[in-house]
Amino acid sequence: MKAKRILLAHSCVAALLAGALSSTTASAQDTGQAVAPQAGSLEEIVVTGSRIRRDPLEQSQPVLSLDEEALARTGLSSTAEILQRLPVSGGGLNSRFNNSGNFGNPPDGGGVGAGAAEVDLRYLGSRRTLVLVDGLRWVNGASASGIPSATDLNTIPPGMIERIEVLQEGASPIYGSDAIAGVINIITRKRQEGFVGSAQIGAYDEGDGITQDYSLSWGSDNEGTAIVAGVNYVKQESVLASDRDIALFPTPGITECDTSCSSGTPFGRFIVNNPLTGEALDLTLRNVIAGRPVFDPLNPTAGDFRPFETADRFNFQPFNYVQAPSERIGTFFTVTQEITDSINFTGKAVYNNRQSRNQAAPLPLFVGPDAGNGNLLDTISIDATNPYNPFGVTLTPGDANTPANYSFIGRRFVEGGPRRYEQSVNTWYVSGTLDGSFQMGERDWYWDVNGIWSRNEATQEFAGNVNAQRLQQALGPVANCTGACVPFNLFGGPGSITPEQVAFVQFTQKDSSDQELAGGSINLSGDLFELPAGTLGIAVGYEYRDQQGSFEPDATVAAGLGSDIPAQPTSGQFDVHEAYGELRVPIIRDLPFLQEVEASLAARYSDYSTFGGETTYRAGLTWRPTEEVLLRASWGEGFRAPGIGELYGTPSRFDQEITDPCSDLLGLAGGTPASAAVQANCIAQGVPANGSYVQNNPQLSVITGGNEELQPETSESWVFGAVYSPEWARDQAWVDRLDIEANYYDITLDGAIQPVGADTLLGRCAETLDALSCAAITRTASGAIAQINGLLQNIGSIDTRGIDVTLTYRGPETAYGAFGLSFINAILLEYTETVPTTSGTGEIEREGTERGSPDQAFPEYKFTAVLDWRMGDFDAAFTARYVSAVEETQADNELGERLYGDVQVTWTPSMWDQRVGLTLGVNNLFDTDPPGCFSCGLNNFDPTTYDVPGRFGYVRLSYRM
Repeated sequence: MKAKRILLAHSCVAALLAGALSSTTASAQDTGQAVAPQAGSLEEIVVTGSRIRRDPLEQSQPVLSLDEEALARTGLSSTAEILQRLPVSGGGLNSRFNNSGNFGNPPDGGGVGAGAAEVDLRYLGSRRTLVLVDGLRWVNGASASGIPSATDLNTIPPGMIERIEVLQEGASPIYGSDAIAGVINIITRKRQEGFVGSAQIGAYDEGDGITQDYSLSWGSDNEGTAIVAGVNYVKQESVLASDRDIALFPTPGITECDTSCSSGTPFGRFIVNNPLTGEALDLTLRNVIAGRPVFDPLNPTAGDFRPFETADRFNFQPFNYVQAPSERIGTFFTVTQEITDSINFTGKAVYNNRQSRNQAAPLPLFVGPDAGNGNLLDTISIDATNPYNPFGVTLTPGDANTPANYSFIGRRFVEGGPRRYEQSVNTWYVSGTLDGSFQMGERDWYWDVNGIWSRNEATQEFAGNVNAQRLQQALGPVANCTGACVPFNLFGGPGSITPEQVAFVQFTQKDSSDQELAGGSINLSGDLFELPAGTLGIAVGYEYRDQQGSFEPDATVAAGLGSDIPAQPTSGQFDVHEAYGELRVPIIRDLPFLQEVEASLAARYSDYSTFGGETTYRAGLTWRPTEEVLLRASWGEGFRAPGIGELYGTPSRFDQEITDPCSDLLGLAGGTPASAAVQANCIAQGVPANGSYVQNNPQLSVITGGNEELQPETSESWVFGAVYSPEWARDQAWVDRLDIEANYYDITLDGAIQPVGADTLLGRCAETLDALSCAAITRTASGAIAQINGLLQNIGSIDTRGIDVTLTYRGPETAYGAFGLSFINAILLEYTETVPTTSGTGEIEREGTERGSPDQAFPEYKFTAVLDWRMGDFDAAFTARYVSAVEETQADNELGERLYGDVQVTWTPSMWDQRVGLTLGVNNLFDTDPPGCFSCGLNNFDPTTYDVPGRFGYVRLSYRM
């Protein structure tokens, strides 16, 4: 049975981006064009947000829809980045993230997600947005650094996408876990005739970031068998920080290093004790030394050494990517077979491969008790017989019998080259669906049985790591440096580490991770009986899922012998049985100001092998007082089950930018002296009373692990909406259609999974000497923080409210063409996080602010507006994207408002039956730069909110046979 593909009732984003939708609904043809239907022509279908078949004109939930034309109009080659541009989106991972581990692993156990792309609705995080493909779940990503709890949209070939539906409402009673913020439902092509192909190439006006996007598909639809097969290839080249002014240094706007630059300099930083006096020295080299530097204990700052200064710090920024390179190839095959007049089979197979890269500055090789590595490097001694040791004594970190005579040596390992991370991610997906219908009495019933299996495997190779055990041997007694061992030179400056020394200590780190999803579902829907106002509809179903995942770090790293981020293996599994029911209850029909009133009810019970059962409910009401107006309201519960990484993740380090309140206690290094109480509490924790301890680097090591006792996050949400489609407008000569839609949402999330913040632990210990907080902090003999320990817990909550308003205008055909205007607005009224503080719990008001690392802006107002024009063989559109100003919470700085402009022109000549299309476009036409951000993790701007600096131009050729 051939089902029509219907776009949803109030899909304003498609109108916004494509200028091609009515405000009620449209029928998506093979071309991806949107065509307004005739009244009464629609069959009842299943739409995102409900399992009950219904006329899409009666859609009772806020759903945005993007068809193929809308997706193509953005000029982007990433599905995630298209979705991230929606005003309702809060960002998520994308190609502007260049973090493969140089900051460590975030505390959620999911790894850094290098090369992945995710979508976040309502700023609630990608883990709280459910991604479906044709209404079925897709496997979570595998980042080769952990076990994420979110879907990597880069694993879904964009060429197979027919449209995307975005449900802007929690839907756990309908779909289960993760659907707290909303649902992304990716609808794939099922029917196509002949070949469809496109080729696009684009680049920034700086000549970099070249992106190629090629797609080819073929379809056949006859005699009850429909086949669609295709291949998609996307290659995106890099943009280096050294080629963008905003990213030249770690602090926006500076032209030389400040304290945000690194202590790991090629000339070395040596915090050692004078062998004669025991005085603590903070030194660096004056020049490159060919052999052993000259150190005079009687005059320590003479000879080859001098005091280390801020200007000596190393600028690591130019090595970073502003846009990380990647290459993706995906293939897909779908077959739909009519078995009988009332039974169909649909099978789908997908394979996708991603090759991506990240890059960071050469390794900062830190050794000594204040290095903060958390492994062997913190305990290394540099023997007096090492031929490059200039101090005449063995530098030891100390033990129970021997006091330490050095605390920190930092050497930027430039001879080893930049740290290069290369990911290879393979995704397999297979699904099969039997669906059909039958009659019970005079009523139609519909059923479907689904089975899915999907697997995501990722490997990452890191070139540039150092084997700590070999380094220990090469720095130790010369007598023990035998065989392939070559004595290592930490003291000679850039170029003094020879290729032989590099070859002995360096190794290529190889990590891997995988996730697998298997499951099945059964759904039944139909009409129970007639009520005075209409038919009582029902849907019931059962679903089973089994999810498992693992992370396997390199054996050298797992043994604690790497010089970069330490890691341990992780694995876990859970399964879930779920049952749901849904009712559609017509209450009133065809009365004055009560043309239609309808209620909807839904409930879902989920039984997890990890924590037990969870039940969620939803209730909704729609009221159509007239043909022109639709009012709706809904209340719903939601939940998110803890993921495998959150439950079973082994302790992992995250290098977080935090200021230690015990640093520079007396203000001797230029800071503000701490209060007497803080001074006393810090001294009680082992910080030197003379004020000599000053934090070496802005990043501190935070260790966080999973927790098998975690419970689900829960939510409660209210949504109120109104749609106005005035009849009078249709009688005007200047308008074909005018629609206004507004939605208000209010979401409360409880039991958010997170650790107690490291800054909170530091503050509680320094201000109140809280025993539990102080126990989580480990300090070295010099007072420096070795690490801060945390555990994931259900301790947070979020309250967020906002309004979305959309206006859509379609003009008639005129001698000057047809014009359209779409204007979608997202207003953030409140975003409040309740988190542990130094005095208990406290509220953080995020609206209108920039959080900083981990980067996320919360602008109070965003809009996207599209003015489009069509005439004959030509289409043109101008898109304006606006982001209001935000204030940094960690710095006295405003990130000013930004307005981006995109333009696109397409020519589809009639002489070739409009089978050929030529498109020219420019994104960021006005060359708008992102605002500088002091607290953001890399490149001095927020990659979740703002574009890569520079104009991006592209040309696309499409052909349909």
